[in-house]
Amino acid sequence: MDTMTTLNGIFCEVFDEDSIQITRETTADDVDGWDSLSHTNLIVAVEMAFNVRFNLKDTRTLKDVGELIDLIDRKLAEKA
Repeated sequence: MDTMTTLNGIFCEVFDEDSIQITRETTADDVDGWDSLSHTNLIVAVEMAFNVRFNLKDTRTLKDVGELIDLIDRKLAEKA
């Protein structure tokens, strides 16, 4: 399963909405309920699902889902 597909499932779970379809351009403004608390829950869920760790600097500068996917892929490559 690719990063986007796995991440989309995480979004559906965190935001309790099965109809979410993220794209690389998706931002917090595009997802109902994406606030600072749900962002933290999202990051924790991503870390658990992909078995990676982000530092605060990594997650504070994310502008859209595409940047999150790139970050996940970079962290996974570092582990390989």
